[in-house]
Amino acid sequence: MNPRAKRLVLPLGGALVVTSMIGASFSSAAQAAPDPDAKTTALTSSGNAKAIAGYWTASKLKGATTYLADSTVSAKLTKTGATRAAADGKPGVVAPTGEGGKTAGVSKNLNLPITVGKVFFIDDKGKERWCSGSSVQSKYRNLVATAAHCVYDTDTNKPFSNFVFIPGYYQGKAPWGIYVGAKVNTHDDFTVYEDYDYDYAFVNVYNGIKQTGVKEVTASQYAATKTFKYTEDKAISQAEYEKGIEKYGENGPYWKKSADPDVQTVGKPADAQKYLEQYVKDGRNGVKLTAVEVVESAYKAAPSGLENGYKFERFSDEKGRVAISKEQYDQLVKDKADGKVLAKLEATKDANGHEIAWYKTQFFIKKWVKTSVKELYYYTRFFVVTLADAGRLGDNVGGQGFSWNQKLGKKVFTFGYPTAPHLDGDKPYSGQTQKWCYGTTAAAPVVSEYKAQEQQAIKCAFTPGASGGPFLLQYKSSKRTGYLNGVVSLTVDSDKNGRYDRVTTPYFNGDTYGIYKYAANLWTGKLPA
Repeated sequence: MNPRAKRLVLPLGGALVVTSMIGASFSSAAQAAPDPDAKTTALTSSGNAKAIAGYWTASKLKGATTYLADSTVSAKLTKTGATRAAADGKPGVVAPTGEGGKTAGVSKNLNLPITVGKVFFIDDKGKERWCSGSSVQSKYRNLVATAAHCVYDTDTNKPFSNFVFIPGYYQGKAPWGIYVGAKVNTHDDFTVYEDYDYDYAFVNVYNGIKQTGVKEVTASQYAATKTFKYTEDKAISQAEYEKGIEKYGENGPYWKKSADPDVQTVGKPADAQKYLEQYVKDGRNGVKLTAVEVVESAYKAAPSGLENGYKFERFSDEKGRVAISKEQYDQLVKDKADGKVLAKLEATKDANGHEIAWYKTQFFIKKWVKTSVKELYYYTRFFVVTLADAGRLGDNVGGQGFSWNQKLGKKVFTFGYPTAPHLDGDKPYSGQTQKWCYGTTAAAPVVSEYKAQEQQAIKCAFTPGASGGPFLLQYKSSKRTGYLNGVVSLTVDSDKNGRYDRVTTPYFNGDTYGIYKYAANLWTGKLPA
């Protein structure tokens, strides 16, 4: 068991019905109140929802990349985890709701759940990212289940921005609308201790917003528009640019931009005077003094002082010797062997010969370089996105049921959008369409670096991108519903052969139910007109 006691949650009251599954060893459980260690964090206000939904245009959705941080691991499967995922009370379930009572009909193939889709967000580096997620049953039909690491950034201790859920996502399309995150409900053991035994999150979302169209407008119309808008720059020829300037003037929608200059080092430093004189003569191709990173021996051999009337400096980076981690040091050593790193690497040892600290030092000299610049021309186009209220998530696509304290050895489906390659480089998935796996739950490998000691897993060749996708018990293809019994946390190469062969989930126990129960009774309010 995890050294911290698992905290049982008590009831809040509310409208969800706890039931038993017919033909299965499920029993009902009492309602629970919010866990004192549960954490509810605001994602955005309703006033920002339309702008965030409008931000995720089809091109941004297709251009986003899967979130790889803390989602993959190579871990040896051990028998010691066999009894670690343990119930903390009686098992129970909450019944699912279908898409307005509709059924998918009879099919020889598995009908994929329209409750499953992608969650999109912007990470702390400003990059558009995504994981998988699913709509789950709630009082106000407004709840999404995903992995906590796909919502909350433990490095910055705050949620990611511009979070949305798109059920039934397919190749850049949002057939049932875009649902903007309002509140995220997590366990403090994840947000504070980064414990992946609690790598789950329940996100309350606003009513869906549909992008009904994109309209190109003039620059003045664009400036006057208060709803979501964006610009695109179209490359044009110099002749087209000059015609535009003639028609619209310098303040029109045309503009030009210089490409990054092609930089070429100019021989020995002593040759700089010659090139400077040439630059003065033709007035077009320039030379400038710039810093160039070199190895330590070149740094020591570089001239200093005055040569031909110009000073050539040599210097190390401003911080001098910089302390780095053991992991960074080991990677830099490998890269240096491949000729990718010029820095000097050092490791200090204690009296017993054990490495205790690691450092790198970079060296630079200043050289004159010649630059050539090619001008590129662009035409700026202005667009406005038109939006409409799509209604509540659960009314449109339904919501999966919920289960907790279930025994291992259950047959489950898991769904998601895998995309990254296997560790050996093979890339079988695109990430643009939903995929599924079917297997029997068993103890997951114990992954100490993520404090993942009590997870369960199924055999599955999903690659990263599936993070946050649901584990569903008793999934019925005709109704596209089942009972949420987990969310994909880690993709694991358990035999270390370069192929992912298992996906894991935190074990859903009374703690999980308490946080889910609390989130399932939160209202997100109405979107402003």
